[in-house]
Amino acid sequence: MKNKSGEKMDYKTAGVDIEAGYRSVELMKQYVKGTMRPEVLGGIGGFSGAFSLEKIKNMEKPVLLSGTDGVGTKIQLAYLLDKHDTVGIDCVAMCVNDVVCAGAEPLFFLDYIACGKNYPEKIAAIVKGVAEGCRQAGAALVGGETAEHPGLMPEEEYDLAGFAVGVAEEKDLITGADVKPGDVLIGIASSGVHSNGFSLIRKVFDVNKETLSVYYEELGATLGETLLTPTRIYVKALREVKQAGVTVKGCSHITGGGFYENIPRMLPENISANVKKGSFEIPPIFALMQRCGNLEEKMMYNTYNMGLGMVLAVDAADADQTVAALGKAGEKAWVVGEAAAGGHEVMFV
Repeated sequence: MKNKSGEKMDYKTAGVDIEAGYRSVELMKQYVKGTMRPEVLGGIGGFSGAFSLEKIKNMEKPVLLSGTDGVGTKIQLAYLLDKHDTVGIDCVAMCVNDVVCAGAEPLFFLDYIACGKNYPEKIAAIVKGVAEGCRQAGAALVGGETAEHPGLMPEEEYDLAGFAVGVAEEKDLITGADVKPGDVLIGIASSGVHSNGFSLIRKVFDVNKETLSVYYEELGATLGETLLTPTRIYVKALREVKQAGVTVKGCSHITGGGFYENIPRMLPENISANVKKGSFEIPPIFALMQRCGNLEEKMMYNTYNMGLGMVLAVDAADADQTVAALGKAGEKAWVVGEAAAGGHEVMFV
């Protein structure tokens, strides 16, 4: 077929390079293989991912839990710095951390990459990060999709989203229903900003390649290196707490909405959270953001994790054991407050 100018047309001249897609798949296979679990059936490249439920049959009342999310506008930093091997970790983390909040073990993950143009090495770097996130989470990367969108997206840009499925015994689900006054709140350290609030960050720092390359003594790194630090994955941490015999009554993943929105999600309607100021370490990136953007403190806690990627509610008698278990899992953790009778809100004391 020819267009009006007489030029021969095909899918490649329309902007979609099928051969580049094949090369992307070949390059990413080495990373995907490293995420396999015994339950995965079949190879890479089928029309769907197959996962055996043989082990789940031995559970009393298995419950499947799922979560989906993306990386948000943090992905623009990857474009600017031409560094694409960490945002995949962020994508996995945002999904599996939500799943483990409910007490589940992540089983498998699928990713979706939409791009303006398929550059095989770039796509493989993205999937390398996804595979690393899956490895940290113990989840198999059983499938995915790379969609080329010429004319819809700029050639250098892409978006990344994912989907995780986990399983838990019904009796082990973490619902928050049993949280009561006097229960202790345990905060687990974040690795930094994680993957929320980047639309504001980009305005605060007028983000471009030059500003991201500025070294800050207080950060011990460039702004770009600090902001691209991947979101922490808490699967191992929660597993260690469970193996220590601690019952986690409530669990909150501190994402968009910060403390004020996310902590109440794990509390009954008649319970509030009293968070002790100064009880945990706040990474220097947050002070830098607040200073450079002249941001109000309440807004910071209403937008960012401020150093706590996850907050658990446990019985007061289990507090020390919980912190010790988290330390064994390689996490920094602190007693950051307690549950109290109240109006389902967060109070700083």
